[in-house]
Amino acid sequence: MIAESGHYALVLALGLALIQSIVPLIGARLRDDALMNVARSTALAQLLFVGASFIALVMLHVASDFSVANVYENSHSTKPLLYKITGVWGNHEGSMLLWVSILALFGGLVAAFGNNLPLSLRAHVLAVQAWIASAFYLFILVTSNPFLRIANPPIEGRDLNPVLQDIGLAVHPPMLYLGYVGFSISFSFAIAALLEGRIDAAWARWVRPWTLVAWIFLTLGIAMGSYWAYYELGWGGWWFWDPVENASLMPWLAGTALLHSALVMEKRNALKVWTILLSILTFSLSLLGTFLVRSGVITSVHAFATDPTRGVFILLILCLFIGGSLSLFAGRATSLKQGGLFAPISREGALVLNNLLLTVACAVVLFGTLYPLAMEMLADFKMSVGAPFYNLTFAPLFTLLLLAVPFGPMLAWKRGDLLGVTQRLLAAGVAGLVAAAMVWGWVLGGSALAPLAIGLGVFVIAGAVTDIVERTGLVRLPFATALHRARGLPRSAWGSAFAHAGLGVALIGIVCETTWNSEYIATMKQSDVAHVAGYEVKLDGLFQRQGPNFHEMIAEFNVSSDGEKLSVMTPSKRSFTTRGSSTTEAALLTRGASQLYISLGDATAEGAIAVRIYHKPLVLLIWWGPVLMAFGGVLSLSDRRLRVGAPKPARAKQRLQPAE
Repeated sequence: MIAESGHYALVLALGLALIQSIVPLIGARLRDDALMNVARSTALAQLLFVGASFIALVMLHVASDFSVANVYENSHSTKPLLYKITGVWGNHEGSMLLWVSILALFGGLVAAFGNNLPLSLRAHVLAVQAWIASAFYLFILVTSNPFLRIANPPIEGRDLNPVLQDIGLAVHPPMLYLGYVGFSISFSFAIAALLEGRIDAAWARWVRPWTLVAWIFLTLGIAMGSYWAYYELGWGGWWFWDPVENASLMPWLAGTALLHSALVMEKRNALKVWTILLSILTFSLSLLGTFLVRSGVITSVHAFATDPTRGVFILLILCLFIGGSLSLFAGRATSLKQGGLFAPISREGALVLNNLLLTVACAVVLFGTLYPLAMEMLADFKMSVGAPFYNLTFAPLFTLLLLAVPFGPMLAWKRGDLLGVTQRLLAAGVAGLVAAAMVWGWVLGGSALAPLAIGLGVFVIAGAVTDIVERTGLVRLPFATALHRARGLPRSAWGSAFAHAGLGVALIGIVCETTWNSEYIATMKQSDVAHVAGYEVKLDGLFQRQGPNFHEMIAEFNVSSDGEKLSVMTPSKRSFTTRGSSTTEAALLTRGASQLYISLGDATAEGAIAVRIYHKPLVLLIWWGPVLMAFGGVLSLSDRRLRVGAPKPARAKQRLQPAE
């Protein structure tokens, strides 16, 4: 009964989405307030029904109802409760239901909190959201129904993929989807603006908070996914330039450009056409990522292998929304008025440079992702594009971007003083050079690229600090006055500083881990000792343990340094008999921002076991950086000036009445 109720709720959500996609547009054409307000009520009702459908699927997994095919394929009665719940989105059908639930959530939030939007604009935005939702409801119901019953229910399920039975999967996919799908609001605002033919600073003020929310979640989702791959897959790496990893990185790059472009549009009423295009492209890249994961065209630990019918359906959705939106943009872009002019050396100019570098970097990642697929399809030639390609193309672009980051916030709007900003950043530059020299001396020469990269990271962090110091007058004013100015500083200024500093922190972690990572790979027996980066790692023995739905072999290592015992590390290998597969559970010893990492390989008949031991200096900075960036985003979002709505001068000029 629960499965049928969930399926019926999904059908009702589709019906509401179809009403929401048509009636408000008719109301906007007829200037009928009642018809336009249908968008609000249907969006909230749609959220209610799709939420009920998702909860129904969760209940089926928790109850281990193996008469439902989705539960049978991805659950087991002995599986811990947490993984029964995460198993809901650890498969294609359930994850698509989560995807469309989040889509409805964002639509519902606009309906609930968008009362200060012009009624016509809100109607158009929610109608476009409903177009997207209708397409994906149809996709789920036709090709990926999670509520299908099995005629002869089995006694036990097949269990979830063991690699996905991890706490990281309780957090990573929902966060990633909140980012992916959240950009649909930016897309809907862009299409609504093109349909109305009205784009101004007020529009940018409305769209920025929604874009920022999506960007925050996508940043955290990518970081969580990277950390999950690092500790769960047992290979000791944190980024592989996998096509599915790239599929999440591309919307992030485009979304970051969109945030900065919308800022120029809001402050200077410029870059209108470009901002609209970025809004379309960012969500289009999210749709492309959905296609790559679910079409079966790639093989990845992240991807859901699916039948060709699903891939064709998603490809049709992709062509419909990307092709349709770009066609509408091409038809309406020429009629849009460009904004104010500005000098190349200005804050606007710095943000344009930011957009240029980010979009070119995104294009590089897109090329590296799609080129092997195109070669395989057109020439039947299999190839891969890996780290060497991105090191030669992506890395230089991001280096230029990081060099420019400290200058942007300190340049004046319309016309800036580059020489003056350079002088104010002199201390930050000196700090970067001193850091590079100290690192170069510490490692006794060698390659200069790594110390220079660390110096660049320090320059970015010091530049963010310098911006705050300049704004508060900490150096030139009495401390009490500077403290008062710091309290009155907009939260968006603090948010920008934290986000930019996060880039520098992540860069330092990346450089240290990739350059000075120590590795020990060998087969060890009991009482064997490995020496890695000043640590003594002794294997004390192996023992077995029975888990709730797996059998586990655990190795016990005693770790010491300079004769002082530090910790006991217990990496393991888990065998899941139901699935007939195994996973590696790495052991981590954290000291500051560095980690000692141990993972196990296969055991031998003589009682020895293959072991990988890594020392990863400052590796945690790789993830602390994105967390700092997301924190900066939250600070900016809390700024009262960034609340959803237009400033009073812009609102006074509006011809359309605000929604009630």
